[in-house]
Formats: sequence, C-alpha cells, structure tokens
Amino acid sequence: MTARKWVVSGRVQGVGFRNYVQKHALRAEVTGYAKNLEDGRVEVHGVGAEEGLKRLSGYVRRGPMFAEVRTVDEQMAEVVRYDGFQIR
Repeated sequence: MTARKWVVSGRVQGVGFRNYVQKHALRAEVTGYAKNLEDGRVEVHGVGAEEGLKRLSGYVRRGPMFAEVRTVDEQMAEVVRYDGFQIR
C-alpha cells in the first residue's frame, strides 16, 4: 500500500469533481477522500496499490466534463486507513 495527495486548481468546485473522483477511486480500489478547499482548489488523498493510484491520477488530471483542471500538485502522502472513498 502506498498513498498520494493531489491538490487540484482550476474550475474544480461546483462541477461534480469530487463525485467524479470518488467514482473512479472506487473502480481503482483506492480509499481516501476528496474535499473542497477554501481557496477554490480540491484536495484528494488516495491510498491503495500503485497501479490503482496511477489510474486515479490520470482521472484527477482530466476531471469531469465541465471542469477545467489547470494545475495538479501530486506528492507522496501518509498511508492512512479509510473505509471506502469519502467526499468531505
């Protein structure tokens, strides 16, 4: 198990970004959360196998149809145990 944290900027709030990430995280067997930040960005924390995290990273960078992902800061993160993938 390994973990990643992504901080995504652009038009990522109010466009279904967190639900989109949750759907793809569950398909990739990644646990964690997606939450809106006060400054308009979205933070995603994912825990799982390296292959699942790579797949999720691609979806985070693409975003749903009405999103406009401008930048993604990806970094290694602490492995934390989560039950599923939560929207916060």
